[in-house]
Amino acid sequence: MRIVVLSQNPNLYSTKRLIEAGEKKGHEMIIIDHTKCNLVIEKKNPTIIYKGKEIKDIDGVIPRIGASVTFFGTAVVRQFEMMKVFSATESQALVRSRDKLRSLQILSRAGLGLPKTVFTNYSKDVGQVVDAVGGAPLVIKLLEGTQGLGVVLADNKNSAESILEAFNGLQARVIAQEFIKEAGGADVRVFIVDGVVVGAMKRQGKEGEFRSNLHRGGSANVIQLTDEEENAALKAAKAMGLGIAGVDLLQSSRGPLILEVNSSPGLEGIESATGKNIANYIIKYVERNA
Repeated sequence: MRIVVLSQNPNLYSTKRLIEAGEKKGHEMIIIDHTKCNLVIEKKNPTIIYKGKEIKDIDGVIPRIGASVTFFGTAVVRQFEMMKVFSATESQALVRSRDKLRSLQILSRAGLGLPKTVFTNYSKDVGQVVDAVGGAPLVIKLLEGTQGLGVVLADNKNSAESILEAFNGLQARVIAQEFIKEAGGADVRVFIVDGVVVGAMKRQGKEGEFRSNLHRGGSANVIQLTDEEENAALKAAKAMGLGIAGVDLLQSSRGPLILEVNSSPGLEGIESATGKNIANYIIKYVERNA
């Protein structure tokens, strides 16, 4: 098969592993930088031009779209879909997952546990926002933040109010979220491919750090999920319509709480922690559907 990996950087671990896994199985693997595609839209003949040539005879596409280029990257995925090419991540699910607020609303509607969250239209009554999530400490997150950037832990009500007022003054969209103390600065990343959990790891933030992201110096270890955690993660991926998903959840006294669902989860952390060939699961998923 001819499989396209949409990636801006061919040297990224995840991109290299997908190419490796596909070529090992005899597929022709092609890396295309989605930001350099031209989309030609006409009646019954959608085409993609890349480096002056028309892209054709593609069997499947694996999107690895960075958060900063979601708008155009999604348009490219949509164009492939219009060309009747199977996409490992559907364009609509990609858009959904990148909107943190919409994601939380979808997960809430699906009956999943979530940290209590408040979103306002730059409310002047910041004290009420703090109280609504159960008071301090609380977490304040930029809606556009990724990899732990734009996430602040406010220890007391005064600092929480000051942070909210500062973000409001900058017209930056934020959500205020309940702080789950018993999680102890750790979260669980569950990697799902085609409705099956293929790997799970517990990520622990470094000393004095409440964010557990590996990009922020956290560490990861393989974990055995409880049935409740596995079911919650699978339900979250399904609610978001994602064939490939990295579901982040917190272990709380009231059961698993979903933090977010990632549509382009990195492979390096999960493959290192579990020792599993996750890239191969993704290639098999494309083989089954393309």
